[in-house]
Amino acid sequence: MEAKSFEKANPKSQKSVNTCPFCKKNTQPDYKDYKNLLPFISDRARILGGARTGVCARHQRLLAREIKRARHLGLLPFVPKILKS
Repeated sequence: MEAKSFEKANPKSQKSVNTCPFCKKNTQPDYKDYKNLLPFISDRARILGGARTGVCARHQRLLAREIKRARHLGLLPFVPKILKS
């Protein structure tokens, strides 16, 4: 008898493989290089989660710390710019 496979046949249930951009380049996030931190911030100036950006848990913690450091130094905004009309 064949052994039954317990894997689901539904393709939607398969997790997409996102590789961490910091692991791929073998780098660490740095507050001094704030232009590389911009893709990880939403248009509302909030830090995006690792599920949306593909960052691993270790680098997500480092990324959040470096974004906060850049905010305190005035390199990144705490709040989005409000356009006056």
